[in-house]
Amino acid sequence: MAALNPKLIRDLMTVGVQTCAPDTPLKALARLMLETGCESVVVLDEGHALGVVGENELVASLGREDWSALTAADVMREGVPQLPPDIPLAAGALLMRDMGVRTVFLMHHAAGVVYPAAYLSYRHLLRYLAAESEDELRDLGIYANRQAPVESFIQRRDEARKKASGG
Repeated sequence: MAALNPKLIRDLMTVGVQTCAPDTPLKALARLMLETGCESVVVLDEGHALGVVGENELVASLGREDWSALTAADVMREGVPQLPPDIPLAAGALLMRDMGVRTVFLMHHAAGVVYPAAYLSYRHLLRYLAAESEDELRDLGIYANRQAPVESFIQRRDEARKKASGG
C-alpha cells in the first residue's frame, strides 16, 4: 500500500482532551477512559494542567492496599508530555518512545493559563499503520469534521437527561 497523506502530528491528533480535577476518584477515571476510549486524562487545577493519569498509573494503583480511596492527584505523573504539532509523524513516534509515554499533548496558552487542546496517542499511530485509505482517518487531525460546540453540548445534555431518567 502507498503511504497515506498524513505526515505531521497535526494530521492525526484529536482536538479535545479528556480532563479531570485532582480529587477525581480512580474509579471515575477508569470509567471515563473506558467510555471515551482515551488512554490518558490530563489533571487540571483551576484550568492549569498539573499532570497526567494514564492506563499505566491506574493499573499500577491496584498494587496499593488503599487503591479504592486514591484520587487522580495521588497517582498522576507530574507534568504533561508535549510535542509540537508540526513535526513529522515518524519523529513524533520516536520521541514518544524515548519519553516512555503512549500519549502526547498539544498545549494551548491563553490569558496565563496553559491547558491541553489536542493529543496524539499510540492508538492514533496504530490506526495510521492499519489504514487502507485516507477515509479511515477522516475523523483525525486538526481539519477533521467535528460537531459544532452547540451540537456537542446538546448531545451531552440529552444523554445526561436520558441517563437521569433511567432510560
